[in-house]
Amino acid sequence: MSGPRLRSLGVDPGAGREAFADTRPGGLLDALAETHALKAAAVLVTVVGAVLEAGRASDAELAAFVPALYGALEECVGIMTVDRE
Repeated sequence: MSGPRLRSLGVDPGAGREAFADTRPGGLLDALAETHALKAAAVLVTVVGAVLEAGRASDAELAAFVPALYGALEECVGIMTVDRE
């Protein structure tokens, strides 16, 4: 089993700051971070899907999604990897 890892718990809408927790796999904060990551990825998929479906975005506009998509994919792969250990 792997050790603790820093995980995002989301952004505080009042302060605009992202909250992080040093979590242990299988713990309560880890589950909260996983839920946040999966919800954020689902929203991102919906937004990007709508943009692609509309078919009017420029290459530059589409490229702006790459960092967010990469981050969401990396987080989801991290969740799957920890679950397998």
